[in-house]
Amino acid sequence: MDITDFYDTFFEEAEELLADMERHLLEIDLEEPDAEQLNAIFRAAHSIKGGAGTFGFDVLQKTTHLFENLLDHTRRGELSLRRDIVDTFLETKDMLHDQLDAYRNEEEPDQEAFTRICQTLQQLAREEIGQELEAAGGTPGGAGEPPTEAPQPAQPRESFSDSDTAHPQMGEQVLAVALLNVGEKDRGLLVEELGQLGTVQDQHGDENCYEVTLLTNVSRDDIEAVMCFIVEPEQLQIRPAEQESSSWDTQAQEAPEKDALTPSPVQQKATGPTAQTSTVSPGESGKPKTKKAKAGGESSSIRVSVDKVDQIINLVGELIITQSMLDQTVSELDGVTHSGLLNSMSLLQRNARDLQEAVMSVRMVPMDYVFSRYPRLVRDLAGKLDKDVELVTEGESTELDKSLTERIIDPLTHLVRNSLDHGIEDPDTREAAGKPRTGRLTLSAQHQGGNILIEVIDDGAGLDRDRLLAKARESGLPVSNTMSDDDVWQLIFAPGFSTAKEVSDVSGRGVGMDVVKRNIQGMGGHVEIMSRKGQGTTTRIVLPLTLAILDGMSIKVGGEVFILPLSTVLESLQPSREDLYAMAGDDVVLKVRDEYLPVVAVHAALDVEGAKTELNETIAVIVQGEGRRYALLVDDLIGQQQVVVKNLETNYRKVPGVSAATILGDGSVALILDIADLHRLSRAKKEARRPQRASTDYESFFRKEGEPS
Repeated sequence: MDITDFYDTFFEEAEELLADMERHLLEIDLEEPDAEQLNAIFRAAHSIKGGAGTFGFDVLQKTTHLFENLLDHTRRGELSLRRDIVDTFLETKDMLHDQLDAYRNEEEPDQEAFTRICQTLQQLAREEIGQELEAAGGTPGGAGEPPTEAPQPAQPRESFSDSDTAHPQMGEQVLAVALLNVGEKDRGLLVEELGQLGTVQDQHGDENCYEVTLLTNVSRDDIEAVMCFIVEPEQLQIRPAEQESSSWDTQAQEAPEKDALTPSPVQQKATGPTAQTSTVSPGESGKPKTKKAKAGGESSSIRVSVDKVDQIINLVGELIITQSMLDQTVSELDGVTHSGLLNSMSLLQRNARDLQEAVMSVRMVPMDYVFSRYPRLVRDLAGKLDKDVELVTEGESTELDKSLTERIIDPLTHLVRNSLDHGIEDPDTREAAGKPRTGRLTLSAQHQGGNILIEVIDDGAGLDRDRLLAKARESGLPVSNTMSDDDVWQLIFAPGFSTAKEVSDVSGRGVGMDVVKRNIQGMGGHVEIMSRKGQGTTTRIVLPLTLAILDGMSIKVGGEVFILPLSTVLESLQPSREDLYAMAGDDVVLKVRDEYLPVVAVHAALDVEGAKTELNETIAVIVQGEGRRYALLVDDLIGQQQVVVKNLETNYRKVPGVSAATILGDGSVALILDIADLHRLSRAKKEARRPQRASTDYESFFRKEGEPS
């Protein structure tokens, strides 16, 4: 077996360990560092070093080895943390990430950057603890540098001890390594890897327990680190060879005392990067409480490729479509004669819905996956701008489709940078305005019906209406002083629009907010802005929970059936002539409770023939898109149903006014309408007709009684 089969597992787990390391570094209290956080940071570096050594990623192994030694001095109190030291640790974490990416892309890491970070760590060690760090291989000195003194035998500390006592590594020793419930294929790979760590003197056993006798000078922790990406914690046991082998079964149920103190790299794989396997409270006897492995060696989670999940979702979607077809056919049968079949179809419908929801839940990930990226961004950018900013996150457990979480990161990042640069003032300005010197930036997420609301809230200066209007006039945008605040705030999404007084490497070029809006619209969502001058700004992103399944309202126009996303539908009503008003050109508005809504005749926008043209026969569906409300004129409302979304561009091409398509129960294709784009399409067609001065189908509706025809 090729060990490269385990590369992906290593890369994924190393990414998680680095993310966990960064989180602890950002949260740690510099005045009173938490011992558990320091240990967690150290263990993350140690696990990555072990895996890197296993797979031959030498540069990554050497970097983490130096970093691990420095962290060891830190957790033992020999190195006191300061902000600049944490900055160096974060810089090292970034370098580890770059090296990991290089190996993932089958490239060699940047040697110059590697040398630079090693020299930085060595200099920090010399200045703070008065000695060189031990480099990989057991000699002091940086990468590529000659040792400054005669090489000494390597004596690394016992890596996973939480005590303050250092345990020197023993010399050459004979260990018995038991592989429990490991198949023949994996067993061969494990024995081969053990051979790289020493000399295999004997091996025997079966799948239940296969014992390997190993002559080695490698510590037990390092052997476990090598194995951690191949086997589960309960499948590996190590003891001195002179102990009786009858103890294997007992060891499989009860972790050794050393492992009870702190998790080995293998245990971390099962319990998570920062999971603790024991706690010792003051006043207790000192014997730790050990968290035992699950019976039967079950793992709490498995890693599955997103492509495989997508394939399952597509198959479930096809199943739902087939079920809808059967349901429509069966509904036409006599209920008395075919009662058994009808009951079975009802059960199938419930089971199909439950299956669909269960499969969709696999794709859902908590918003913490997104929010965890921003503490570092806020810290670095606030320091660059000389601002004090506190980041608060709310609703981290709120779940969203993984495909959307990946796509929301860039727009959300731009909004966060905007709040820090344009919104939150510098400490002196805030103090002069009677505010706390430290600004507050809040990221929140919550479910609302079939949508998720993501908000970026700052307590900064807020938007300046007069300044926005003045800038818009300079840019040639059509604005007026009578515009509502909501319309004025939307001006910041115009391409090239910026109110920054000077261009910086953070912002000011007028590039970004229009892209933010366009990207969010591409995900089927919209952006809303609320702001009060001097008090702050809230930017709200409204997104569907998933793009795979949609709750829709079926409407009929002529002989065609269309789907409106149910989340956009507010109400429906019968329009009357008294509530319709003609505006300049062919524009028409409908008065609904003192609000004037643009009217969009769906049949005119999409060129549907045979539609109803008598006002008293049409239905006005009030919908919302991109923060605005519209009145869609349709023939009939068919009803609410859940549909499987099919990408139209992938299977056909982009169609104006349409976001996607679905397959109905009778096998026909129905288009899912894009509300805002449908309005733009309607306006464009009206503009094209104006030179010909052709009347519209609804022209007679807009003439009041007594007006000449």
